[in-house]
Order: sequence, then structure tokens, then C-alpha cells
Amino acid sequence: MINDIDILPVGIRDREEVIAYVLKTREHLFPMLNHQVIPRDLRDFSSTYVHTDVGAFLQARTKQGKLIGTIGMMAYDNRFPYFSFTGSKIVEVARLYVEPAYRKSGLGTALVQRLKTIGKQQGVELLYLHTHPFLEGAYEFWLKQGFDLVLACEESGFETLHMTLDKTKVITTDTFTSFMENR
Repeated sequence: MINDIDILPVGIRDREEVIAYVLKTREHLFPMLNHQVIPRDLRDFSSTYVHTDVGAFLQARTKQGKLIGTIGMMAYDNRFPYFSFTGSKIVEVARLYVEPAYRKSGLGTALVQRLKTIGKQQGVELLYLHTHPFLEGAYEFWLKQGFDLVLACEESGFETLHMTLDKTKVITTDTFTSFMENR
């Protein structure tokens, strides 16, 4: 099944379809969010994922052209105050979506591996991501990809699991201690 799938960067002609797919999938997985607000990375897709030193957005398609999965990475913007990372080229992995019929086929792993390869070519020093326990199988999937749990905390009302590919590059800050004491 995986041999009949193409994984390639999102091009200009695919961009609108891919963004619509991501928004629809996000709405399904996160029905509690306000979907009238389009996330910054999707609003500024080109500058976030395409025209940047560190970033990429990949799509998976069947040989017939059906879009069945996505994954992206963007420069990490230090939006979480609980930790910082050593290194200058840090990316956040985001928007890994795989159609249910293709889950457990190796497609998710193939998307992650391709993203890691691009990251290496771009000189990325650390891959960071966050996920949530209510996303069935997500935490276990990321562990299998080599990511380690750095921190579990509540973020905007959701239990959030922060993970990196190299735990040695994480520095916890005093803000985290303060945050935990005030919970």
C-alpha cells in the first residue's frame, strides 16, 4: 500500500487544496476550537513553510492524486515559556494528518522520515512538537519515531505533551516552576 504513495513538497498549485484539507482535518480532530480563526502558519503558509531557511510542508498522495496525508515543520517561535532549546535552527513539527484508511500502513512514519531528511539538509539542530493524549495513538507514535517527552502540562485547557528528538538540548526555565506552583 505505501509503495503506491507519493510524498512530495506542497507546490503552488496544491497549496489551496492542502490548506483546505488541513483545516477540515483540524476541525474534525479539534471540534472544540474556534474554526473561524485560521492559524497563523496556514494563513502565512508560504513564509512559514516554503520561503524560509528552515521549514517544509509535505503531502502524501495516491497514484490517482488523492490527498491522504500531510506533515510540516516551521521555525520554532519560542511560544511556550516553560523551556528553551540550545541551538539556532529549531523547528516545530506540525500538522501530521493521515487519512484513517492509511493509518498503521507506515505512511505516518514515511512522512516523518522524509521531514527529518529535509531537516538534516537544512541544518536543523532540533525537532520539537507537541501533541495531546486525546489524540488516540499520537503519543505512542511519536515515541516510536524517536521523540522523547520533555514536559506534560495544561495548555489552553488541554493536557499537552511537549516532545523533542534530542532531550539533551532542552533547558527548563524558572517560568515552568512558577507555572506548576500556580496551577
